[in-house]
Amino acid sequence: MAAALPVCYHGCISKTECEALLGKKNKNGAYLIRDSETIQGAMCLCVYKQRVVYTYRLLPTHTGHYTLMTAGGTEEMFFKTLDDLIRHYKKKNQGLAMHLRHSVKRKTAMLFKAQEPAGPPEPPEPPRKQTPSSEDEPNYENVPDSSDYVEVLPP
Repeated sequence: MAAALPVCYHGCISKTECEALLGKKNKNGAYLIRDSETIQGAMCLCVYKQRVVYTYRLLPTHTGHYTLMTAGGTEEMFFKTLDDLIRHYKKKNQGLAMHLRHSVKRKTAMLFKAQEPAGPPEPPEPPRKQTPSSEDEPNYENVPDSSDYVEVLPP
C-alpha cells in the first residue's frame, strides 16, 4: 500500500491558487506541495520567501521514491516518502531559496481510489433475471455499501 500523502499536499490546484494560499500565510518558509500543471505525474514543492513563491519540481522514480529536480552539477537525492523529503529540506542550506518552516495544510478531505485487497479475484456472480419495476427510479435500499473510495482526512 502506498504511503499516505502529507497534509501539505493540495493535489491539483493551479499555480495561481498556490500563490494565493502561500501569500495568505505570508511567512517566509511557508510551503505546500501540488500537482504539476505541465508534467503529468510530477509534483511541485512551492516555497514562499519575501513575497515570492519559488517552485521546485518533484519527480517520482520508477522505484516509488521521490527526487527534487536539480540543476546540472548538483547531486540528485532520493527519498522514500514525501515526508522524508520535507524533513530533509526543513534543514537550512539544502539548496532551496528558503528552508521549509510552515506547512500550509489542506482544509478539506481528499478522496483516493481504494486499493484492491490482495489475493485471487472472486468469481463473478451469475446474471440475475430482471423484473420490470413500476417505479422509474432504481431501488438502492438493498445495495451493499461497497464504495471504491475512501475518505482521507488531514490529521
